[in-house]
Amino acid sequence: MALQVDALLKSGSEHPSLGGQYSYRILGPCCRLFDREELPWPCCRLAWRTKEPSWRRIGRRFVADLASRRCPSYAVELLQPGSRPTRTVVTLFPQRLNGPLQEWWYSKLPGSLDPRNIRPPVA
Repeated sequence: MALQVDALLKSGSEHPSLGGQYSYRILGPCCRLFDREELPWPCCRLAWRTKEPSWRRIGRRFVADLASRRCPSYAVELLQPGSRPTRTVVTLFPQRLNGPLQEWWYSKLPGSLDPRNIRPPVA
């Protein structure tokens, strides 16, 4: 059963990985995007499911990754023993975002594009 997430992890906090091989420092929340330009040629157009050349693709280039849409993703710095810190994105798949937090994280509403919308509303 997945753990319900009600708040963001604090930037700068350190957490161990699920397997315990490394730990990571949270840099901030982010959303995982799928790049449609990485699809092979010819691609399948999502709207009509027909094959067409990559230069005729319609719609946005970057779309929210459906596999990680319900889970929190963070930009992190991996803190591996004996090596340099590495920056990457970690998606916490065992956790599920609650409704309002998921709406803030992956919203399609025009108000979500407001530059002041950097934190979810406080419940």
